[in-house]
Amino acid sequence: MKKDAGRIPELDGIRVIMIFIVSWYHLWQQSWLTPRIGTYSLDYLLRSGYIWVDGTILLSAFLLFLPYARVMLHGGTAPDTRDFYRRRARRILPSWYFIILLFFFAMCLPWHLYTSPQFMVKDLATHFTFTFNFWADTYISTPLGAAPWTLAVEVQAYILFPWIAKSVMKRPVRTLGAMLLLCFGFRAWCIWSLTDYSTVVNQLIDFLDVYVLGILLSLLYVRMENAELKGPSGTAKRVLATAVFSAAVFCLLRLLRVQAASSGYTAIQRHQMEYRPLFALCFGAIVISCPFALLPLRFLLGNPVMRFLSSVSMNYYLVHQTLFVQLRRMGIPFSESDTPNMTGDSAWQSKYTWLCFGLSLVLAILITYLIEKPASRLLRKRSERK
Repeated sequence: MKKDAGRIPELDGIRVIMIFIVSWYHLWQQSWLTPRIGTYSLDYLLRSGYIWVDGTILLSAFLLFLPYARVMLHGGTAPDTRDFYRRRARRILPSWYFIILLFFFAMCLPWHLYTSPQFMVKDLATHFTFTFNFWADTYISTPLGAAPWTLAVEVQAYILFPWIAKSVMKRPVRTLGAMLLLCFGFRAWCIWSLTDYSTVVNQLIDFLDVYVLGILLSLLYVRMENAELKGPSGTAKRVLATAVFSAAVFCLLRLLRVQAASSGYTAIQRHQMEYRPLFALCFGAIVISCPFALLPLRFLLGNPVMRFLSSVSMNYYLVHQTLFVQLRRMGIPFSESDTPNMTGDSAWQSKYTWLCFGLSLVLAILITYLIEKPASRLLRKRSERK
């Protein structure tokens, strides 16, 4: 299997596909363009596109615990907690703060998108501190974009993760069991006691079972990663892994059809919480099987193009939804109708789709190579000098 400082190339492609489908869902909300492959409609895939965020969170949990899993099973020293925080701060903060300020000064202020100075201060403060998903107004009504709530959940998890990981290393059954109990207890309370799930469906506590599965899969992967995959027995293992991958994709698509058929906003979110463990199992089977699959599938997911797209995927995700909405607000591209999505202006829908994808990718590349990477190098050098 390919090695690159512990990197798993196939997961680059998995990340890119997940983030692309989430962004496609946000684009569909604006364009109402439902594509087909021949007579096969992708409507259900777009309507349930938000589910793929669960997959990105599971992938994050898997990769975060991987170094700890190797220490648990092979010995060595656990990752340094301070270094863990420094790495993630260098990776996230420069881009995130730049994007907030970019949209604030280039979009929110000129277009007068804040209803009051108080809301503006609250919105900025909570976005700078990754707490904006705790309040309905800064989570749902923010003009800075609704999609980045995922980053808030991830950063909150980063703060806790070193301590959770070390607890798992010492007392795995108790720690993971407590996480599941806390998650399922909270989720049951939400489903049975609330009638509006908007502010609870995407809280960190409601993703703890996804993190538990990611941790368990990283332990399984470490046990599997040095398996002999040459010769007839190795080929049989790769065929089996490919079959698992295919079965997981099939089951996932069936579940997405069920989720897409949910009627009403409340039912959608309730089913999202109820089916979350099943979606996580499908995503988990995809993640754990693809690195061991047959070569064509591994190349499709782990090629240089996927690696490049993966390297800019975080910034693409952070800018895409806000940019989509702003283009609609500015009337770009032009349409004679004020509601071209509702009137079915196919020429506008096609232009708008390609423009949104293209501009988001270009902006993500610029932020990655002009802001994120230079700032990360500078912060790393300053840290090394200290």
